[in-house]
Amino acid sequence: MFCLVAVSDDSQKATRCHMESPVDPSDAWPELAPDYEQARSKEDSLDRLVEWPAQRDILGDVTERSVLDVGCGNGGKLAELVGDGATACVGVDVSGNFLSAPPAGLEFIRGDLNELDSMSGLAGRTFDRILFLQSFGYAKDPVRTLQTARAMLADNGFILLSKTQPIRYAVERAEQNKTSLGEEYFSTARFSYLSSWNDQITLRKRPYTISDLINVFGAAGLWIETAIEPQLSEDARRRYPHKQAWMNKYLGILIFKLRPHSAQ
Repeated sequence: MFCLVAVSDDSQKATRCHMESPVDPSDAWPELAPDYEQARSKEDSLDRLVEWPAQRDILGDVTERSVLDVGCGNGGKLAELVGDGATACVGVDVSGNFLSAPPAGLEFIRGDLNELDSMSGLAGRTFDRILFLQSFGYAKDPVRTLQTARAMLADNGFILLSKTQPIRYAVERAEQNKTSLGEEYFSTARFSYLSSWNDQITLRKRPYTISDLINVFGAAGLWIETAIEPQLSEDARRRYPHKQAWMNKYLGILIFKLRPHSAQ
């Protein structure tokens, strides 16, 4: 059982607890959040080179658009959208590790993305864009979380959701367990792995396939308008060959633009 759900002053004790008992990512996020922000700020971060440019492209013109970023981290991406003209924006994150001076038009709510429907700061509000930028994996009930988000969409609004390619984890497990890619990709057994942001924390994750994701979207009353698998630009490939090697092996991420079914 996980013995820590918030940042501890006793880092050695925290490390022992994590290593002895792998935890669900949603429980560990308050401690991982600063490590994530540090990792994505690096010059060769795939978030900077691949993910955010692709996500931003799908979002398009955000002038006068309201945006809800679910699992926003420190809120840096949302602040950038406000700078591009977005208005009445809200970032939700359980860590509370927010920008100290957010721009006008941006507010933060410290809360768990699994409890969106009970947050007073979101009651009765709708948004033109709702983002799950690598945060969807922290949903304990994925269908319910998306249903709640769908109910908050304004007319003609959409959800932007990004998720790690499930093949990445299958490749890692196949190498570790000396099994085949197919065995691990279709396995339903939960697995443990070291966080890439903090190798002192071991996480436990439930596996998923691409069809699992599609079925979750459908069960939540959503359809896929666009799906992309962004890659490094030619310039980035030359500048960061080690990142291209990683992408060649693990494929990167999936990004979905989701719309609500009109009948639901």
